[in-house]
Amino acid sequence: AVAEVQLRDDQYTLDHMRAFGMYNYLHLDSWYQDNVYYVDQFGRVMNLSVTLDTALQKPREVFRLPTDLTACDNRLCASMHFSSSTWVTLSDGTGRLYLIKSGKRGSSATEKWEIVFNEELGSPFIVAHSVSFIKSDAHSVAVLLLRVEKDELDTKGSGFHVTLEWVTIAEGKEGDHRYEIIKRRVLQGKSVPHYAAIEPSGDGLMIVSHKPFTFMQSESDKLEENDEAKVSNEKKDPLYYWQQTEDDVTITVHLPQDITRDDIKIHFSPNNICVTLKDQPPLMEGKLYSSVDHESCTWIIREDKSLEISLIKKNEGCRWTELIVGDTRGEFIMDPSQCSEIAESLMHLTSEVMNPNPEKENPPCNAQELEECDAFLEDGASLSRFDGDTLKVTHIINLGSNQYLFSVVVNPKEMPCFCLRHDVDALLWQPHSDQPENMWEHIATFNALGYVQASKQDKKFMACAPDYSYAALCECLRRVFIYRQPTPLATVLYNRKEGRQVGQVAKQLVATLEANDPILGFQATSERLFVLTTKTLFLIKVNSGN
Repeated sequence: AVAEVQLRDDQYTLDHMRAFGMYNYLHLDSWYQDNVYYVDQFGRVMNLSVTLDTALQKPREVFRLPTDLTACDNRLCASMHFSSSTWVTLSDGTGRLYLIKSGKRGSSATEKWEIVFNEELGSPFIVAHSVSFIKSDAHSVAVLLLRVEKDELDTKGSGFHVTLEWVTIAEGKEGDHRYEIIKRRVLQGKSVPHYAAIEPSGDGLMIVSHKPFTFMQSESDKLEENDEAKVSNEKKDPLYYWQQTEDDVTITVHLPQDITRDDIKIHFSPNNICVTLKDQPPLMEGKLYSSVDHESCTWIIREDKSLEISLIKKNEGCRWTELIVGDTRGEFIMDPSQCSEIAESLMHLTSEVMNPNPEKENPPCNAQELEECDAFLEDGASLSRFDGDTLKVTHIINLGSNQYLFSVVVNPKEMPCFCLRHDVDALLWQPHSDQPENMWEHIATFNALGYVQASKQDKKFMACAPDYSYAALCECLRRVFIYRQPTPLATVLYNRKEGRQVGQVAKQLVATLEANDPILGFQATSERLFVLTTKTLFLIKVNSGN
């Protein structure tokens, strides 16, 4: 039977349920067609590779975990990820990571799993993702490890936090073929990520999660940051203040004690200004936001040792948004009367009542029209990209009501795609980490899938074919729903209500499995669906192939 690990009494949070209770025990090897793996109760990694439906083989053992899985008290389920066509990362659920050279997988003739690295990496984890790449002429594998850990400082929340550890293992230099860990970095957050993947080059990381993740710093990094913070804190006071009316602009600059009238040099021109004190570099210099009548501009020194400069606007009534183009060292002070003027001009856009004009053609959104499945449980998931060198976020996108549905590998050389709900549809997005201006590309649409899946209260897993020909979801027990893409019809079909001819139809199929055990694994290929229960592996033929 499949090596299922039930949640313990101390794993009671939603995050434990998400990460371990809803774990997909069936692993699809996207590098080879219709090739799936699972781990059984003896710690054997079992493989089923399908080429012909008429000649199905029994699952065969490709590897056996060296540890006795039942000996560890706080173990998690065994997990694996296929980093490349010949490399696999594997965890036994006790906190040990294996890096395995597998040879060409999917056939007993070429597939030989050998351990090239294994190490105890602390508390138990599951492998979330891994990639294999060449960096500075050495082969490296980067792995993402997911843990839900007790948080002593969290007194108000669940008492747990989620960590993602990003481990890089590389081959030794100059003929030393041993592999060793060269980097370990930890991100921490308050929710299990829906999606977490390392970029194919190993240079960055993308995460879709309900709550944000941040890198945990080591002490030396913290000291450096504190120094930087001190420097930036010293730059706070503005160099000058400025105000404006319809026809003039007033600038105020605080002068140092020893400055006299003769030390001040101010040069006005129609579009520029230059202010110098003594023999120092110019205090203010540059192109003004708009033209001024330079012959009427004046300046005086006030009693409180401040310099006041008056500029007369050439275009009266023009509101300046900045004083000197590109200069951010000054601060604009708004007059209270200007504030109320602006507020009044925006007044027509707001209203005291919810729907002030009910007779209008398009009333605002009516909450009564929303159905139960339109209410999102988790508003505010976000998609972030982290840079591997600076450990900082380079992109962040608030997904808002675009609920995350599932992820799928379309091309194993690229990052996994993720599917988001857009209104009633579901859209598939392919990340391209190497194309900053097209980092997320929309590659496929499943019409109405967003709406349909919302009504399936018992759904456990969702997937789609790598060629987008269908999407599928399964419930916790027995039922599998398959949604095909629209296909042209052989016969003519009329929509009587609208009196138009229908050219294509999308079919929905429901399969009921002959099994009383809960579904533990679910994977889709272009031709077949693989559904794993404790004691049975079901194959559902969806497309007949070419």
